[in-house]
Amino acid sequence: MELWYTEVQTDNVKFSMRVKETLFTKKSEFQQIDILDTYDFGKVLVIDGWTMITEKDEFIYHEMITHVPLTVNTNIKNVLVIGAGDGGTVRELLRFPSIEHIDMVELDEEVVLASEKFLPFTSCKLRDPKVKLYFQDGIKFVEGLENKYDLIIVDSTDPIGPGEGLFTLDFYKNCYKALTENGILVNQGESPYYDMNKKEMQRANKKLKEIFPICEVYQYMIPTYPSGHWFFGFASKTLHPVTDYNEEYYKSLNLEDQYYNEEIHKAAFALPNYVKNLLKE
Repeated sequence: MELWYTEVQTDNVKFSMRVKETLFTKKSEFQQIDILDTYDFGKVLVIDGWTMITEKDEFIYHEMITHVPLTVNTNIKNVLVIGAGDGGTVRELLRFPSIEHIDMVELDEEVVLASEKFLPFTSCKLRDPKVKLYFQDGIKFVEGLENKYDLIIVDSTDPIGPGEGLFTLDFYKNCYKALTENGILVNQGESPYYDMNKKEMQRANKKLKEIFPICEVYQYMIPTYPSGHWFFGFASKTLHPVTDYNEEYYKSLNLEDQYYNEEIHKAAFALPNYVKNLLKE
């Protein structure tokens, strides 16, 4: 008997992977968590029926969510990560020598525990001495904070269920206050392709532009996300992601990345016309 996992990406589009076995399944207090071992994509983390990461292509997501801000502000020391229970974002942050401390706030401890057991390729740095884990609501965590973090990464699910509050105007305002003078906010910015994702991309970008003087979106290509064409938001008080990019600093690190490089950084901000038009609406 063949076993398949099928993600319903729209009412008319499905994406399927052939599965070797189910490694983990649990309904937590907040969501349904599944970890599958698949033939072509390796181990896969699925939350509420949506693919979060796969062993095959997670490096694309995690390099792009971290390397872009860290090569614009090369003196990032204190970081707040909201979400990211699989650990991949923390793993990539700790490859940069400037990082001194990371506060990671994940609502659902079960995601972290399952990732540590079944996804060591992403969770391997979650217990590093530079990392402090908080299992609580990231929305409430940032309330009242001022001038504390050089970088805030909102590594969230889509704006449905537990992740919905991470796309609100009030949350972004609190993030702005929590950032230092040269602070940067990077958020999971959805996709411009299918209608549901497109609307959320537009809404998030519009809200950030109301708060931050510098606000851009940048793209990456990831095969297992709906349409494969996805975005992060980049918002800053003072630094521009292209004009303030420090190419020489990145070269000096000799990181040997799988996806990110100097050309990718610049090209990620060169948007197709249909995306530019969407962001103007």
